[in-house]
Amino acid sequence: MKNQRDERKKKIKALIYDKHYRPMKQKEIGYLMQVTPEDRPEFVKLLEELVEEGSIEVTKRGKYKPIEKEVLKGVFTCTKNGYGFVAVEGKEEDYYINEKNMNGAFHEDTVLIETIDTQRKSGHHTEAKIIKILERGLKTIVGTLEKNQNFGFVVPDNQRFDSDIFLSKEECKNLTSGFKVLVEITDYGDERHSPEGKIIEVLGHRDDPRVDILSIVKAYNIPTEFNELIEKQLKTIPVEIDGDDYPGRKDLRDLPTVTIDGEDAKDLDDAITLSKKGSHYLLGVHIADVSEYVTEGSPLDQEALKRGTSVYLVDRVIPMLPHQLSNGICSLNAGCDRLALSCLMEIDEEGKVVDHEIAETVIRVNERMTYTSVAAILEGNLNERKRYENLVSMFELMKELSDILRERRHARGSIDFDFPESKIILDKKGHTVDVFPQVRNAATKIIEDFMLCANETVAEEFYWREIPFLYRTHDIPDGEKVDKLQAFLQNFGIYLKINREELHPMEVQKLLTKIEGTPEEPLISRLTLRSMKQAKYTVQCSLHFGLSTRYYCHFTSPIRRYPDLQIHRIIKENLHGTFTPERFAHYERILPKVAEQTSKTERRADETEREVEKLKKAEYMKRRIGEVHRGIISSITSWGVYVELPNTVEGMIHVSKLPGDFYYYDEATYSMVGERTGRQFKLGEQVKIRVAGVDMLLKNIDFDLEEDDDGEDQWNKADRQ
Repeated sequence: MKNQRDERKKKIKALIYDKHYRPMKQKEIGYLMQVTPEDRPEFVKLLEELVEEGSIEVTKRGKYKPIEKEVLKGVFTCTKNGYGFVAVEGKEEDYYINEKNMNGAFHEDTVLIETIDTQRKSGHHTEAKIIKILERGLKTIVGTLEKNQNFGFVVPDNQRFDSDIFLSKEECKNLTSGFKVLVEITDYGDERHSPEGKIIEVLGHRDDPRVDILSIVKAYNIPTEFNELIEKQLKTIPVEIDGDDYPGRKDLRDLPTVTIDGEDAKDLDDAITLSKKGSHYLLGVHIADVSEYVTEGSPLDQEALKRGTSVYLVDRVIPMLPHQLSNGICSLNAGCDRLALSCLMEIDEEGKVVDHEIAETVIRVNERMTYTSVAAILEGNLNERKRYENLVSMFELMKELSDILRERRHARGSIDFDFPESKIILDKKGHTVDVFPQVRNAATKIIEDFMLCANETVAEEFYWREIPFLYRTHDIPDGEKVDKLQAFLQNFGIYLKINREELHPMEVQKLLTKIEGTPEEPLISRLTLRSMKQAKYTVQCSLHFGLSTRYYCHFTSPIRRYPDLQIHRIIKENLHGTFTPERFAHYERILPKVAEQTSKTERRADETEREVEKLKKAEYMKRRIGEVHRGIISSITSWGVYVELPNTVEGMIHVSKLPGDFYYYDEATYSMVGERTGRQFKLGEQVKIRVAGVDMLLKNIDFDLEEDDDGEDQWNKADRQ
């Protein structure tokens, strides 16, 4: 039925765009196309749809004609500064939208645009105007209630939604000003009227513990509860299993097996076995067989796809799967029989996988190890070595193989971003008490190397099997970002031979090797990573730039990532010999949608995690207003200079606060330059700052520049104890 409608619309459009066509009214077009009286209502509806879509337009006299200017459909992104951009599928550059040309559109709306002047550019973007709103993007908003005697309004937390939302007196109920609420928008308003809404959830008062983080979670529409259908399905899933009940699986319970995770991890989805056969290593990467319990199309599966990924915040985990699974039967807990999907690899002394098998297995973990403990063993800690004396030789063998695998990846050009992540410590009320860089140790690198090896091995096998699959890909960085990276590095006296059109990961790797162990390493690594494109899920097996490999997928975390769960099903159907032509067609149909959905939910999770991190860093620095610190200029824009402190906190010195001159942003050198004095502020330059203020709503930290002298940094090291 839909195909018939699309064909009719194509015929109408073809007629209207014919070079001999002259604008006509409905009746004239209907007569020309021989539309019968009974088909007239449908015909009129199709004409209206073509107008709605921006495919054709209608004059004031009711005559239909071709669109004179190109009309494009895209998604509008509003910036905090008032202007915005529209991303159009298939177009490399976004279109710039001036505030006066938004036509009532809000952040994330699907809109129609037409270019204003193809010669007119804003920066590197063609300017356009929004001519129609097709679909609203934000249907709910989190904000703070402000109430007066007769009505109330909600001030949105999201600064990209630039209008308060009106609430009737009845909607405000018994609430007082200061409550955080989730509001459904019932009317988006117009030039003279504010948007209106109704409260659908009260999150708590803004001063209540942890309401700040909950507000961010709700703002990103991340589900936090599981419905009754899921609870019902959970009752059919066993709490424990006996491996003897699965005779068709490879029984690996006698192999010494360990999990290695963080101290507070509860969803343990990967375990390791390792031994030697002559000069070859026998590495087993055993992954929780989640697909055994989360069957395709079931309520659990639908919810897992909707969530896409678990979200890891500073004070909580919002799981993709209920705790009964993620911390229970699907978690590879020590001493318990567990079902696994294992990648068993034979690796030679040069790190090449010379043979492998993917099999359904039964395993039993002997020890639940932590990164800290394994690192201590490898560093020679006598207490830890004695405590796990029967496993010490295996951990040493792990380190040996890890080094070989890492060296092999290094030789082909794989990029290893070894910079510290931010670690944020909260007190019982959820307030930030410490922020510091968390460095990877030898044990975290071991697990990373083994997981990468398994992911590559699985991806390569299924690429050559030529069956539908889900891959993890990472495109080459675009030229403009490469240029900015070059300019940034020159501030450190680093000159790389980088061809922006044919950048090879080996060149980036040489850079990271050159800066290894220097004070600037964390900053340069982080900014180099920012110049890279975002990895995503695709059905095509193409380059993973960062790893310098053609074959890569996500196989190792089905508890917390849906793509891993999805490919486990494909792998198992292949193992069982049930991958029929019908199933082939089924996966060809659904996998593009799965790739799109899971890439989208991954970005949503990343943004949520970043927003929470920014919030808690801002809260931490609010108590440090007036303190003086040293930092490195990490970014420069036309409105200010960003400075990163040693504890990973970043703040901005506004351009108006730079001393002794009027400063402008020089795009050629990516620096801030004084008009009269010529004084420059460059990326990577060390500066001294004073913490001037914190905006908790915007999560911004403001710095003032301090003239450098021999004074001591006021960093309070007592907080770090």
